[in-house]
Amino acid sequence: MTDQIEAGDSAEQRKAETAMLELLGRELGIHFSKQRLKVEGGAATEIDGVCSDPPTLVEAWAHQGSPKSAQKQKVTSDAFKLAWAAAAFCPQGARKILLFSDPAAAKQWRPEARSWMAVALVHFGIEVRLVELPPTLRDEVVAAQLRQTR
Repeated sequence: MTDQIEAGDSAEQRKAETAMLELLGRELGIHFSKQRLKVEGGAATEIDGVCSDPPTLVEAWAHQGSPKSAQKQKVTSDAFKLAWAAAAFCPQGARKILLFSDPAAAKQWRPEARSWMAVALVHFGIEVRLVELPPTLRDEVVAAQLRQTR
């Protein structure tokens, strides 16, 4: 047994992601809930924030600072999940949002980055949004990241 926390996952980060969804919900005037979506045949995924009216899907990432390679893959996977979930569960269309709380973490997915990932997000209609965490919550996430190991 070890006291190490799996890299990229902590209670602090989950708490921050919940707060991020609440902040975005207030900004947009809607409420999000976490939902597990399942298609016929058994394939399923969990979406961090789902609103049915208006149809909106959100994946939140509370990471602070520039992402490492594996973290970039996680966010890119989240974007692909949003594109798939919108196509599979929202035939009339849905707003798709990758939500960040730190500009450095979001930088390479923003349209001005001109990375293939940023261009792909625009192509698939996935927005990159930022919300500002309260300083104490942001500090908790940073402390959690410092504890995490690879």
